[in-house]
Amino acid sequence: MENLFSVIHWNLDPEIFKIGTFGLRYYALCWLAAFAVSYMIMLKIFRDENKSQELLDQLSIYIFLGTLIGARLGHCLFYEFDYYKDHLWEMVLPFKFVNGQFQMTGFAGLASHGGAIGILTALYLFCRKTKTNFLWLADRLVVVVPIAGAFIRLGNFFNSEIIGTPTDKPWAVVFDHVDQVPRHPGQLYEAIAYIIIFFIIAYLFKSKKMQKPGALMGLFFVLLFSARLYLETFKIDQEEFEQGMALNMGQLLSIPFILGGLYFMFRKPKEVKR
Repeated sequence: MENLFSVIHWNLDPEIFKIGTFGLRYYALCWLAAFAVSYMIMLKIFRDENKSQELLDQLSIYIFLGTLIGARLGHCLFYEFDYYKDHLWEMVLPFKFVNGQFQMTGFAGLASHGGAIGILTALYLFCRKTKTNFLWLADRLVVVVPIAGAFIRLGNFFNSEIIGTPTDKPWAVVFDHVDQVPRHPGQLYEAIAYIIIFFIIAYLFKSKKMQKPGALMGLFFVLLFSARLYLETFKIDQEEFEQGMALNMGQLLSIPFILGGLYFMFRKPKEVKR
Protein backbone atom coordinates (compact mmCIF):
# COMPACT_ATOMS: atom_id res chain seq x y z
CA MET A 1 0.00 0.00 0.00
CA GLU A 2 1.40 3.38 -1.00
CA ASN A 3 2.43 5.60 1.88
CA LEU A 4 0.21 8.67 1.68
CA PHE A 5 2.78 10.67 3.63
CA SER A 6 5.75 9.75 1.45
CA VAL A 7 5.84 13.32 0.07
CA ILE A 8 4.69 16.74 1.24
CA HIS A 9 2.81 18.94 -1.22
CA TRP A 10 3.67 22.62 -0.87
CA ASN A 11 1.23 24.89 -2.68
CA LEU A 12 0.92 27.96 -0.43
CA ASP A 13 0.42 31.20 -2.34
CA PRO A 14 3.64 33.20 -1.75
CA GLU A 15 1.60 36.42 -1.71
CA ILE A 16 -0.35 37.20 1.46
CA PHE A 17 -2.38 39.82 -0.39
CA LYS A 18 -2.14 41.95 -3.51
CA ILE A 19 -3.38 45.46 -4.23
CA GLY A 20 -2.93 46.49 -7.84
CA THR A 21 0.66 45.79 -8.82
CA PHE A 22 1.82 45.62 -5.19
CA GLY A 23 1.82 42.29 -3.38
CA LEU A 24 3.02 41.51 0.15
CA ARG A 25 4.92 38.22 0.22
CA TYR A 26 5.88 35.90 3.04
CA TYR A 27 9.43 36.33 1.73
CA ALA A 28 9.33 40.03 2.64
CA LEU A 29 8.07 39.19 6.13
CA CYS A 30 10.92 36.72 6.57
CA TRP A 31 13.41 39.45 5.66
CA LEU A 32 11.72 41.74 8.17
CA ALA A 33 11.88 39.03 10.85
CA ALA A 34 15.56 38.45 10.05
CA PHE A 35 16.43 42.08 10.75
CA ALA A 36 14.10 42.42 13.75
CA VAL A 37 15.44 39.36 15.57
CA SER A 38 19.03 40.28 14.71
CA TYR A 39 18.49 43.80 16.04
CA MET A 40 17.10 42.54 19.36
CA ILE A 41 20.02 40.18 19.90
CA MET A 42 22.57 42.81 18.94
CA LEU A 43 20.88 45.31 21.26
CA LYS A 44 21.44 42.95 24.19
CA ILE A 45 25.08 42.47 23.19
CA PHE A 46 25.61 46.24 22.93
CA ARG A 47 23.99 46.89 26.29
CA ASP A 48 26.06 44.16 27.95
CA GLU A 49 29.21 45.83 26.62
CA ASN A 50 28.13 49.39 27.44
CA LYS A 51 27.65 50.44 23.84
CA SER A 52 24.90 52.88 22.96
CA GLN A 53 21.71 51.99 21.13
CA GLU A 54 22.35 54.99 18.91
CA LEU A 55 25.54 53.32 17.65
CA LEU A 56 23.56 50.13 16.92
CA ASP A 57 20.91 52.11 15.05
CA GLN A 58 23.60 53.61 12.84
CA LEU A 59 25.12 50.17 12.28
CA SER A 60 21.70 48.71 11.40
CA ILE A 61 21.26 51.22 8.57
CA TYR A 62 24.68 50.37 7.15
CA ILE A 63 24.04 46.62 7.41
CA PHE A 64 20.56 46.84 5.89
CA LEU A 65 21.79 48.81 2.89
CA GLY A 66 24.94 46.71 2.53
CA THR A 67 22.93 43.48 2.61
CA LEU A 68 20.33 44.62 0.10
CA ILE A 69 22.74 46.28 -2.33
CA GLY A 70 25.31 43.49 -2.09
CA ALA A 71 22.76 40.71 -2.48
CA ARG A 72 21.16 42.42 -5.46
CA LEU A 73 24.40 43.20 -7.26
CA GLY A 74 25.71 39.74 -6.41
CA HIS A 75 22.77 38.11 -8.17
CA CYS A 76 23.01 40.38 -11.19
CA LEU A 77 26.80 40.03 -11.59
CA PHE A 78 27.35 36.41 -10.53
CA TYR A 79 24.25 34.73 -11.93
CA GLU A 80 22.60 36.85 -14.66
CA PHE A 81 25.31 39.15 -15.95
CA ASP A 82 24.43 38.46 -19.61
CA TYR A 83 20.97 39.94 -19.03
CA TYR A 84 21.74 42.80 -16.68
CA LYS A 85 24.68 44.15 -18.66
CA ASP A 86 22.05 45.33 -21.13
CA HIS A 87 19.51 46.33 -18.46
CA LEU A 88 21.62 48.20 -15.93
CA TRP A 89 18.77 50.19 -14.37
CA GLU A 90 16.92 46.98 -13.49
CA MET A 91 19.76 46.13 -11.13
CA VAL A 92 18.75 48.91 -8.76
CA LEU A 93 15.11 49.71 -9.54
CA PRO A 94 12.24 47.60 -8.10
CA PHE A 95 10.17 47.93 -11.27
CA LYS A 96 10.40 47.64 -15.02
CA PHE A 97 8.35 48.31 -18.13
CA VAL A 98 7.04 45.26 -20.01
CA ASN A 99 5.45 45.97 -23.40
CA GLY A 100 5.02 49.59 -22.35
CA GLN A 101 3.28 48.62 -19.09
CA PHE A 102 4.61 49.52 -15.65
CA GLN A 103 5.31 46.39 -13.60
CA MET A 104 6.33 46.36 -9.91
CA THR A 105 8.88 43.55 -9.59
CA GLY A 106 10.59 44.26 -6.29
CA PHE A 107 14.19 43.07 -6.16
CA ALA A 108 13.59 39.66 -7.74
CA GLY A 109 16.96 38.00 -7.41
CA LEU A 110 19.21 38.28 -4.38
CA ALA A 111 22.45 36.34 -3.85
CA SER A 112 23.63 35.48 -0.34
CA HIS A 113 27.33 35.65 -1.27
CA GLY A 114 26.79 39.15 -2.62
CA GLY A 115 24.99 39.95 0.62
CA ALA A 116 28.00 38.75 2.60
CA ILE A 117 30.33 40.96 0.57
CA GLY A 118 27.92 43.85 1.04
CA ILE A 119 27.84 43.33 4.82
CA LEU A 120 31.63 43.26 5.05
CA THR A 121 31.88 46.41 2.94
CA ALA A 122 29.24 48.18 5.03
CA LEU A 123 30.97 47.06 8.23
CA TYR A 124 34.30 48.44 7.02
CA LEU A 125 32.75 51.81 6.09
CA PHE A 126 30.89 51.99 9.42
CA CYS A 127 33.99 51.18 11.45
CA ARG A 128 36.06 53.73 9.56
CA LYS A 129 33.46 56.45 10.17
CA THR A 130 32.83 55.66 13.85
CA LYS A 131 36.41 54.67 14.75
CA THR A 132 35.18 51.22 15.86
CA ASN A 133 37.49 48.20 15.76
CA PHE A 134 36.46 46.10 12.75
CA LEU A 135 37.29 42.67 14.20
CA TRP A 136 35.68 43.51 17.55
CA LEU A 137 32.41 44.37 15.83
CA ALA A 138 32.61 41.51 13.31
CA ASP A 139 33.01 38.96 16.13
CA ARG A 140 29.70 40.20 17.53
CA LEU A 141 27.81 40.64 14.30
CA VAL A 142 28.41 37.02 13.25
CA VAL A 143 26.36 35.91 16.26
CA VAL A 144 23.17 37.07 14.52
CA VAL A 145 23.94 36.47 10.84
CA PRO A 146 23.15 32.72 10.92
CA ILE A 147 19.68 33.23 12.41
CA ALA A 148 19.00 35.94 9.84
CA GLY A 149 20.09 33.55 7.10
CA ALA A 150 17.70 30.92 8.44
CA PHE A 151 14.76 33.32 8.14
CA ILE A 152 15.74 34.20 4.57
CA ARG A 153 15.97 30.54 3.55
CA LEU A 154 12.52 30.05 5.08
CA GLY A 155 11.39 32.88 2.83
CA ASN A 156 12.84 31.02 -0.16
CA PHE A 157 10.76 28.01 0.90
CA PHE A 158 7.60 30.13 0.99
CA ASN A 159 8.50 31.38 -2.49
CA SER A 160 9.05 27.83 -3.82
CA GLU A 161 12.45 28.93 -5.11
CA ILE A 162 15.99 27.55 -4.88
CA ILE A 163 14.38 24.12 -5.00
CA GLY A 164 16.18 20.84 -4.42
CA THR A 165 17.08 17.93 -6.65
CA PRO A 166 14.61 15.06 -7.14
CA THR A 167 14.54 12.46 -4.35
CA ASP A 168 12.49 9.55 -3.05
CA LYS A 169 13.12 10.38 0.62
CA PRO A 170 10.00 10.28 2.81
CA TRP A 171 10.40 13.98 3.63
CA ALA A 172 10.51 14.98 -0.04
CA VAL A 173 8.53 18.08 -0.97
CA VAL A 174 6.51 18.60 -4.15
CA PHE A 175 6.51 22.30 -4.99
CA ASP A 176 3.16 22.44 -6.78
CA HIS A 177 3.85 25.93 -8.16
CA VAL A 178 6.93 24.52 -9.93
CA ASP A 179 6.22 20.92 -10.95
CA GLN A 180 5.02 17.59 -9.56
CA VAL A 181 8.47 16.16 -8.80
CA PRO A 182 9.33 15.17 -5.18
CA ARG A 183 12.44 17.14 -4.25
CA HIS A 184 14.86 17.75 -1.41
CA PRO A 185 13.68 20.76 0.62
CA GLY A 186 17.10 22.33 0.23
CA GLN A 187 15.92 25.65 1.68
CA LEU A 188 14.94 23.91 4.93
CA TYR A 189 18.23 21.99 5.05
CA GLU A 190 20.07 25.31 4.96
CA ALA A 191 17.76 26.94 7.49
CA ILE A 192 18.31 24.09 9.95
CA ALA A 193 22.08 24.19 9.39
CA TYR A 194 22.14 27.94 10.02
CA ILE A 195 20.15 27.58 13.24
CA ILE A 196 22.66 25.00 14.49
CA ILE A 197 25.53 27.34 13.56
CA PHE A 198 23.76 30.17 15.39
CA PHE A 199 23.70 28.17 18.63
CA ILE A 200 27.37 27.18 18.23
CA ILE A 201 28.53 30.75 17.60
CA ALA A 202 26.28 32.17 20.34
CA TYR A 203 27.60 29.64 22.87
CA LEU A 204 31.23 30.36 22.01
CA PHE A 205 30.64 34.11 22.17
CA LYS A 206 28.84 33.97 25.52
CA SER A 207 31.37 31.57 27.06
CA LYS A 208 34.26 33.69 25.73
CA LYS A 209 36.07 30.58 24.51
CA MET A 210 37.47 32.34 21.42
CA GLN A 211 39.13 35.56 22.56
CA LYS A 212 41.50 36.18 19.65
CA PRO A 213 40.15 39.09 17.57
CA GLY A 214 38.60 37.80 14.36
CA ALA A 215 38.66 34.13 15.38
CA LEU A 216 34.92 33.88 15.94
CA MET A 217 34.28 35.59 12.61
CA GLY A 218 36.65 33.11 10.99
CA LEU A 219 34.87 30.13 12.53
CA PHE A 220 31.55 31.54 11.36
CA PHE A 221 32.84 31.75 7.78
CA VAL A 222 34.18 28.19 7.91
CA LEU A 223 31.00 26.69 9.38
CA LEU A 224 28.43 28.57 7.33
CA PHE A 225 30.12 28.38 3.96
CA SER A 226 31.22 24.77 4.44
CA ALA A 227 27.56 23.97 5.09
CA ARG A 228 26.68 25.91 1.95
CA LEU A 229 29.36 24.10 -0.05
CA TYR A 230 27.90 20.72 0.96
CA LEU A 231 24.19 21.55 0.83
CA GLU A 232 24.46 22.94 -2.69
CA THR A 233 24.66 19.29 -3.80
CA PHE A 234 20.98 18.92 -2.85
CA LYS A 235 19.84 21.89 -4.96
CA ILE A 236 19.31 22.26 -8.67
CA ASP A 237 21.52 24.67 -10.60
CA GLN A 238 20.17 28.22 -10.47
CA GLU A 239 21.25 29.15 -14.00
CA GLU A 240 21.87 27.27 -17.24
CA PHE A 241 25.57 28.16 -17.38
CA GLU A 242 26.13 26.08 -14.21
CA GLN A 243 25.13 22.84 -15.92
CA GLY A 244 28.13 20.55 -16.36
CA MET A 245 30.30 22.51 -13.92
CA ALA A 246 32.13 20.44 -11.30
CA LEU A 247 31.15 23.05 -8.71
CA ASN A 248 28.24 25.41 -9.16
CA MET A 249 28.47 29.16 -8.63
CA GLY A 250 27.32 28.97 -5.01
CA GLN A 251 30.04 26.44 -4.20
CA LEU A 252 32.75 28.38 -6.03
CA LEU A 253 31.84 31.58 -4.21
CA SER A 254 31.91 29.76 -0.85
CA ILE A 255 35.54 28.67 -1.15
CA PRO A 256 37.14 32.14 -0.68
CA PHE A 257 35.05 32.69 2.45
CA ILE A 258 36.15 29.34 3.89
CA LEU A 259 39.81 30.12 3.19
CA GLY A 260 39.43 33.59 4.68
CA GLY A 261 37.78 32.08 7.74
CA LEU A 262 40.66 29.65 8.24
CA TYR A 263 43.11 32.53 8.02
CA PHE A 264 41.39 34.49 10.77
CA MET A 265 41.04 31.40 12.94
CA PHE A 266 44.70 30.42 12.84
CA ARG A 267 46.58 33.66 12.21
CA LYS A 268 48.97 34.80 14.88
CA PRO A 269 47.77 37.93 16.67
CA LYS A 270 49.98 40.97 16.30
CA GLU A 271 52.33 41.54 19.19
CA VAL A 272 51.64 44.69 21.16
CA LYS A 273 54.68 46.94 21.32
CA ARG A 274 55.56 48.04 24.85
